[in-house]
Amino acid sequence: MSVQQVTQKLIDSIQTRFWGNTHAVELAVCCFLSDGHLLIEDVPGVGKTTLAKAMAEAFRGVFNRIQFTSDLLPADIIGISIWNDLKKQFDFQKGPIFANIVLADEINRASPKTQSALLEAMSEKQISQEGVSHPLVSPFMVIATQNVEDSYGTYPLPESQLDRFTMRIGLGYTSAAVEKEIIRSSTPLADKANAESVHAMSLKDLEPAIESIQHTRVEDSVLNYIMEIVERTRQAPGVSIGVSPRGGIALFKCAKVYANLRGRDFVLPDDIQALAVPILAHRLVFHDETGLDITSAKQAETTIQKIIRTVEAPV
Repeated sequence: MSVQQVTQKLIDSIQTRFWGNTHAVELAVCCFLSDGHLLIEDVPGVGKTTLAKAMAEAFRGVFNRIQFTSDLLPADIIGISIWNDLKKQFDFQKGPIFANIVLADEINRASPKTQSALLEAMSEKQISQEGVSHPLVSPFMVIATQNVEDSYGTYPLPESQLDRFTMRIGLGYTSAAVEKEIIRSSTPLADKANAESVHAMSLKDLEPAIESIQHTRVEDSVLNYIMEIVERTRQAPGVSIGVSPRGGIALFKCAKVYANLRGRDFVLPDDIQALAVPILAHRLVFHDETGLDITSAKQAETTIQKIIRTVEAPV
């Protein structure tokens, strides 16, 4: 099968469980195949957890959910060493971070110390415990959620944490017709049928596609286009922290996947424009009149859209 056929099969498999927002599924798959991590910001009950579970089930991956709370400790995420009296040594008991898809549910309810337990895992695909490094399974993806309207008892994600998320997306409400079908099928039997039908492929089916995506052509003019957009974010009015080199790399890698989703083995400026907001906006930090750093999702998205309109795209 071609890369487009494989990726479309993955999307179709996910949509047997998660209905209504094809664009969000495409972005999530794009993030996954680019070896990235996903931050979903939205109101409760719109399917954030369902999307994460459906992605793991679509390729028979291991899925673990971590409910982030104020009393969650780093050891609850990465694991702990327990004394084995028979062996007279400590045995490492792996935590829920050891999975293909890890759902960090309401990540901003945990303390900054606990949030930081994910930093090494997301960057290095390993965790360190008592001076020993433990590699994580492959593929590995963190899907974190946070409720944008609920700020009570939360800790804002630091810039270093946000920068490790390849994308930030929202799901939104579905149409009335789709919501009606969701309500109609919300029975144990329907869930069982969906769970069985979603197993349409395996990780081995994805490996050739992932390898082929690496060879997608990106002309120098398109790469220069990416660099110009990134540079403009650092010069934008009111911005104290612009897009990092990590953000440029994320846009470069995701554009390759996005091109293949559309049946091409080369990247167009249109791909960059389609991905710029979900990949770059959450990396911007603004300052107010007093010089204090502030975060504004709407302001960041508007800034990226304005930059896209003003930077000349290569022909």
